[in-house]
Amino acid sequence: MLRVLKGGHVVDPVNGRDGIGDVYIEDGLIVAAPANGRPADEVVDCSGMVVMAGAIDIHSHIAGGHVNTARLLLPEYHKAFQARPGQTPLGKVGWTTEETGILYAAMGFTTVVEPAMAPTAALHAHLELADIPIIDKATLVVLGNDDFLLSMLRAGESEQAIEDYVAWTVSSARSLGVKTINAGGSAAFKANVRAFSFDDTVPDYGVTSRQIVKALQGAVSRLGIAHPLHVHCNNLGLPGSSVESAEMTMQAADGVPLHLAHIQFYGYGKEGSRAFSSEAARLAEIVNASPEITVDIGQVMFGQTVTVSSDALRQFGGRAGASPKKSVIQDAEANGGGVVPIDYRQANYYNALQWAIGLELFLLIDDPWRVFFTTDHPNGAPFTAYPDLFALLMDRNLRRQWIEALPKAAVAMTRLAEIEREYTLAEIAIMTRAAPAKLLGLADRGDLSPGKIADVAVYRAGGDRSALFGKAALLYKDGHLVVQDGAVVSRRMGRTLTLDTKADPAMTRRLERYFDDTYGIPMRWFQVPEHALGLADPFKVVPWQR
Repeated sequence: MLRVLKGGHVVDPVNGRDGIGDVYIEDGLIVAAPANGRPADEVVDCSGMVVMAGAIDIHSHIAGGHVNTARLLLPEYHKAFQARPGQTPLGKVGWTTEETGILYAAMGFTTVVEPAMAPTAALHAHLELADIPIIDKATLVVLGNDDFLLSMLRAGESEQAIEDYVAWTVSSARSLGVKTINAGGSAAFKANVRAFSFDDTVPDYGVTSRQIVKALQGAVSRLGIAHPLHVHCNNLGLPGSSVESAEMTMQAADGVPLHLAHIQFYGYGKEGSRAFSSEAARLAEIVNASPEITVDIGQVMFGQTVTVSSDALRQFGGRAGASPKKSVIQDAEANGGGVVPIDYRQANYYNALQWAIGLELFLLIDDPWRVFFTTDHPNGAPFTAYPDLFALLMDRNLRRQWIEALPKAAVAMTRLAEIEREYTLAEIAIMTRAAPAKLLGLADRGDLSPGKIADVAVYRAGGDRSALFGKAALLYKDGHLVVQDGAVVSRRMGRTLTLDTKADPAMTRRLERYFDDTYGIPMRWFQVPEHALGLADPFKVVPWQR
């Protein structure tokens, strides 16, 4: 069936479209307008609406062990636990896997990446992802604190051996790329280290965080994995130390692509009487001067949420600030991690400045192709805060209204009020559609070119940008209408996007011996067989060439 979305404001920067036009869909794909005058079987009037490709979130914690630990730690997040859903501070924060897919789709999102999957818990994560409806999913597998890699580096093994290990891990865990989280820091934490920086050495292994990052960055690049190494830097959230760690990490890229996660949490200086200030301009300057660097922000928004992280060292250090006063810190092979609830308050000097620092970074980084829209869900805010954040980026007057409600001392430490820039619809489309598809190597989506999958979001235009992006008027997933006026009208299942990276058989045999010697159980227990998910065709292999 040929369907035409007719007369909408089409925003598709890849194809230079930013005006009234039509979009044609057939057999699940975007197609060109028929050259032979063939009439469409269905005409959808999109007058007064904005038409974009489906949105892509590159960094959102939606599945896996820490997400489930948060559910166990905070049962009050669950609607079923509440006598009056929606009337408690936590009623808008915690969701089931079912609700995750529905709420993302309601906002026009069609692809979401879980960025922190432990290789040893990959099956668990994929079982959860398989329960999330409508949207396509992907994962980044975490390396950099695991004994096997650190032992290889200690022994001075070849680049080829490390590549083979990374290739095996990516393929066996069914991931789309690689992330490192406080590289070496969690391993050092096991030796009772409580502070760990970029050039510090991991006890027992004799390697630094810099060496780990460079080894993984090189392996990912040489393997031809599209998404650069995804780096959670050392010293997250520590004034002074955090910005130094981010700066040193970016400088170490040496012209090779590198992605820094949630850099808002690294934009903290030590100026002022409270020794907490904004270093957003410093970080933005480095990003602007470094074309090999991409970043996502991890914007803080006000309200109750929960931090989930595989950075065991940092979560252990931050547990005293838990609100409510409970937390879980887990030590495990490789990273471990922690779950610490937090309530970001507008009247709090530190929280107000965190909010401002994130917006400064969004607005001071020039290139929308290299800065990505995230709240590091749920760490900075739940993903349902995205519409308000879009509005703040697009309307400087709205930002000023929010700034007026902040503590004056916090306002004095940020230059946010001076920044006049407003994001355009085209820049929003780049940052949330075209650029994420390019960064992740997803050539089949992110724009409205003929031949791309028909993931199309349609919004009702209006002056209220939060309302516009908060509820898709129409959402098509693979050409099927799944959302209408913010409500799901067809519940379909998306697929999980993976790479099939090939490792040398010798590495597979070596790992079989390692798992048997170290864990006493077969290596296959840590792999993700397709049949275990109970779905027909649950994975989509993304084209990849070594």
